[in-house]
Amino acid sequence: MDNLNELYQDLILDHGRKPRNFRIVENYNRLARGDNPLCGDKITVTLILDGEVLQDIGFQGSGCAISTASASTMTEALKGKTVSEVKAIFDHFHALATGTSQDLSGLPPKLHAFSGVFTYPMRVKCATLPWHTLNNALAAKEEVASTE
Repeated sequence: MDNLNELYQDLILDHGRKPRNFRIVENYNRLARGDNPLCGDKITVTLILDGEVLQDIGFQGSGCAISTASASTMTEALKGKTVSEVKAIFDHFHALATGTSQDLSGLPPKLHAFSGVFTYPMRVKCATLPWHTLNNALAAKEEVASTE
């Protein structure tokens, strides 16, 4: 189990230092902003939604390693998925991050790295902010997503 935790920590550090899809998507048709005032995380998610398919997704902002890694792995895991698949993965990830479920089945493997975040209550908000911001983008909500 220690090797698995170390692997997860390495993945989070790698994505925190070198985030994937850290960009504003060109010709995006959805945009949402998120803010975690307690931690200082700020994020902007842009995406191209083509019918029911998430064609492209990116993010920019500033935040802690957990928030950045969560956004980075989220963008990798969700690109090309349908809205219903995205919502199912969101629900599963949120349950994992908040500790209401530790079922990893059905989650893309990179998201497993967040399975222990629930043991750090202040970090749950960091890990889930990109996901709440994504939900606002999908729903075309203009309000800033917050973890408060």
